[in-house]
Amino acid sequence: MRIALITAAGISSRFNEGVEENQKRLKAIYTDGDASHTLLARLTDKCSYADRIIVVGGYKYDELKQYVRTKLPDEIRKKIILIYNEFYRELASGYSLYLGLEEAFRHPDLEEVLFAEGDLDMDRDSFEAVINLEGTVLTCSYKPIEASRDVVLYRDDKGSYRYIFNCSHGCLKIDDYFSCIYNSGQIWKFADMEALKEANRIFGSGEKDGTNLKIIQEYINRIPQEKITVTGLQRWTNCNTRQDYMRIKKGWI
Repeated sequence: MRIALITAAGISSRFNEGVEENQKRLKAIYTDGDASHTLLARLTDKCSYADRIIVVGGYKYDELKQYVRTKLPDEIRKKIILIYNEFYRELASGYSLYLGLEEAFRHPDLEEVLFAEGDLDMDRDSFEAVINLEGTVLTCSYKPIEASRDVVLYRDDKGSYRYIFNCSHGCLKIDDYFSCIYNSGQIWKFADMEALKEANRIFGSGEKDGTNLKIIQEYINRIPQEKITVTGLQRWTNCNTRQDYMRIKKGWI
């Protein structure tokens, strides 16, 4: 079984900055018109290859449920498993990934998990390349790295992959020697289920207020680095603001 996992639980603080309370929206299902012009619709369509699509929500969860039930095509909706993260305000993104993986592990024939953050847009060809590559896959974009918004992926002098992100959206500092550095594409494919289960168990048994990178890094540390492939996403945007959404939408029309 192949599972695609999408997290869309956050409060969309930058997306809703300066917006009246009654106009605030969950950015994964935000649209200025056509119900199919949402990040979630585009992403779940790309994930239609999967046997199941797990979507973890939290902020405005009732609106998310209503959107999935009434706006997504039947063939997509039937594959979706919705999970509620009740601690979406208190805890960081790691807990949403943790909950999604716990649901995925309930399927005994699970072979791989593709994980994508719910505020991304990318071209179909690049996404399908991730699907078709064998083994564990990490992604990167070709955009310049901006510490205020991007996640850094680098390979250290020992050949191990490492992630760095500033949750406060400030500057970044790398203390290691590195052989290469990338702007992370925030899409991953996990192929070693035992390593993934152990990484999730460690997260769940300890401090849960960490980003999803805590689970991902634990997983990466547990598999042979030569079995990891890094692939680039040709067209990729992390939607942080409504201005980002308008730029993304131009590529859909």
